[in-house]
Amino acid sequence: MSQMMQLCVTTATSSENVVPPEEPLSKPPTDISTEEALENPAAESSLQAEIAEPAPQWLVVAKNRRVNRDWELLLLRAPENARRCYEDLSTAPMTRKPKRVFPLKGKRYKSAWEYEVTKGDRVFYVPDAQQGKVVVYYAGEHPKNAPVPE
Repeated sequence: MSQMMQLCVTTATSSENVVPPEEPLSKPPTDISTEEALENPAAESSLQAEIAEPAPQWLVVAKNRRVNRDWELLLLRAPENARRCYEDLSTAPMTRKPKRVFPLKGKRYKSAWEYEVTKGDRVFYVPDAQQGKVVVYYAGEHPKNAPVPE
């Protein structure tokens, strides 16, 4: 019974930070199939290590349903890279990774970051350290010009 109460409290707390039309970003599947485990035994052990040591969690939300739908399409195109992106956004969204994760420059892009998921796919987001929340405002193919957060 107490576990049920705890789950409800956790859900209520995180949903308080989701302001409509925002919605929680769809979580990528974390289970590894037996084929993947046989091909890459390190993946299974790294997944077990991640489960053993929970990292600080940020609430990751999509700006709206369209962004979440585009994210889900990205999950289908590049599942492993998208899973890694989600993990990075939910644990350390403001950690720079050369040529992969970096803040955008210019007044138009204040507080916005870019994550290179694949060579042709990007995620643009705005982290809010006070709320512990990341708002993804674009997910999909690399646009010619970076989208501006609104």
